[in-house]
Amino acid sequence: MAYLTFEELQGLTSIDLDEQQFDKLLPKASAILDNVTSHFYQRYDIEKDNAWRVRQFKLGLCAQIEYFNDLGATTFESINNSPQTFQAGRTSVSNASRYNPSGANESKPLIAEDVYIYLEGTGLLYSGVRSW
Repeated sequence: MAYLTFEELQGLTSIDLDEQQFDKLLPKASAILDNVTSHFYQRYDIEKDNAWRVRQFKLGLCAQIEYFNDLGATTFESINNSPQTFQAGRTSVSNASRYNPSGANESKPLIAEDVYIYLEGTGLLYSGVRSW
């Protein structure tokens, strides 16, 4: 069962996305959130969980879908596949880094930082030992 429908996405956000793009991005975005939440909703029924936590999870999923859509990629390799510098004749263009003046050795994460904004305080990011 999918965590999110296209209609829910439209109701929760204003992402400019068609249903075909949504269907393409949802599986990978869901896998990312499953990983971050230690597969919580694989073990527990999302329909029976606290409505606020479910909404926050779905907003995080929307943020991840938007991130993939903005970048035009869904894998770590393809997200970080842009060249650091390129030349056209005597003109050189460098993609400078926020952290390193040379622009080298920096990569974008696979998960959107906005996901953590929605999941913080829900208990879904808990990584300690649980007794199920």
